Amino acid sequence: MKVRIFDTTLRDGEQTIGVSLSPDQKLAIAKKLDDLGVDAIEAGFPVISSGEFKAVKMIAAEGLSCEIAGLTRTIKNDIDSAVNAGLNYIHTFIATSDIHLQYKLKMTREQALEKAIEAVEYGKSRGLQVEFSAEDATRTDREFLKKVFADVAKAGADRVNIPDTVGYSTPEYMAELTRDTVKATNLPVSVHCHNDFGLAVANSLAGIHAGASCAHVTINGIGERAGNASLEEFSMALKCLPFEQKYETNIKSELIYETSRFISKT
Repeated sequence: MKVRIFDTTLRDGEQTIGVSLSPDQKLAIAKKLDDLGVDAIEAGFPVISSGEFKAVKMIAAEGLSCEIAGLTRTIKNDIDSAVNAGLNYIHTFIATSDIHLQYKLKMTREQALEKAIEAVEYGKSRGLQVEFSAEDATRTDREFLKKVFADVAKAGADRVNIPDTVGYSTPEYMAELTRDTVKATNLPVSVHCHNDFGLAVANSLAGIHAGASCAHVTINGIGERAGNASLEEFSMALKCLPFEQKYETNIKSELIYETSRFISKT
């Protein structure tokens, strides 16, 4: 089974405390990631600043062999910004857990679902490939989460992503959510795991074993708080550990050390 590697070093990784990258630094890292063999790069969040927009636009125009995605909220202006940056692929998200809905978004479940569907439909109307994320999925009511994913699939989403936004899941629960999502959507499923309890790689592997086809990762596991699933650990685990099923990625393992050192020094 071929596992897709979606690298978010330039977006989620840049949320590491004390890290700030210039557009030129982002482009240099993107080239290294492309050489490494990642399938997709999340280049940034183009609507948030002129510098971020410039970096995403530079990467999108570079002609790299991997796919280039941009993060957007479920807001038309965010999606328009991604289009204006030259992207044809967005990763759009809205929170679905009750704690996020009540205290951060101040929305009902129904309002969040409506926003999710509208964003997917609008993204498709702009000719984009759309990957939809239910932020804080692992703390979301399980039946509601299935409904959200099923409805965005009907709206035209190309992929769906299960984010363990605060590193709350266990491998067993990530596997259960993945099986739910595959069944509810019949779409390619990604997992996006954080490392607050040291389980990001284990949770990512559990998701893949349960039917996900893609993992969101970062070089050196960098990212906000305790970080994200490490590309090095995840890809080498798939390559070397004795799973019942054989997994493959496009990662050139001989370039991992060089890429890791380059990004550490940037």
